Amino acid sequence: MKKTESHSAFIRFIGLEKSFGEKTIYKGVDLAIEKGETMVVLGGSGTGKTVMLKMLLGLMHPDAGQVLFDGKDVVPMNDEEILQVRRRVGMLFQGGALFDSLSVAENVAYPLREHFDYSEEELAKIVGEKLELVGLPGIEEMAPSDLSGGMKKRVSLARAIATNPEVLLYDEPTTGLDPTNIRRIDNLICDMQKKLNVTSIVVTHDIQSAFRVADRIALLYNGKIDFVGTKSEAKNSDHEVVRAFLSGEMDDVEPSASKSKREPVKAKAVKS
Repeated sequence: MKKTESHSAFIRFIGLEKSFGEKTIYKGVDLAIEKGETMVVLGGSGTGKTVMLKMLLGLMHPDAGQVLFDGKDVVPMNDEEILQVRRRVGMLFQGGALFDSLSVAENVAYPLREHFDYSEEELAKIVGEKLELVGLPGIEEMAPSDLSGGMKKRVSLARAIATNPEVLLYDEPTTGLDPTNIRRIDNLICDMQKKLNVTSIVVTHDIQSAFRVADRIALLYNGKIDFVGTKSEAKNSDHEVVRAFLSGEMDDVEPSASKSKREPVKAKAVKS
């Protein structure tokens, strides 16, 4: 599926600037994400990939710029307004972030209890459906400590989709997993898009995973989105920074190598 950026995009990051002390993370980040697509954001450690997700949820604010969700700027929203946004978004945290003191069922039901007024029977039904959707039926009474790393990630995904969100955010979803579970999580990301028709943002440094799940790929480099394109465009790009990142030679590229001082590179379509 090939998408093009537009002013009517479902999610837009516009001119984001952000510094932490003397360290500048963003120097004008611009990215548009269309409804129903999976956008993968690649970038090295410390480039601010996860910060974008936090800004969309209103957990962190830019020093300048806008974060548009369905046409509305998240940045100036009050607590009640941002709560309405969060009800439409599910997030798979990097470490899973399950509550150790709660059972699997209680973990999955947590956002439902926070945002809705379901009966216990309704909660049990929804929890069972979501666990089955991620391939883990019948484990409601297990404790997180009894789960493997891959199972924890899938339970976390069940919790993320419990509220039937319109948007799913994935923060390094395959970190710490073996190759079998990495592929399983990648397949689930693709399944969630197809079965739930969600818009997804996947933050990762795992290049193989990125190419399995993405509709489009954005590369965050030197404080800006330096490239946006399809998987085929990324693979065939002659953009020096893209080629260096994909080949694992990012440290050899100087910031001045970027060809996109103001606008991200959009590669011409190529035949795959």
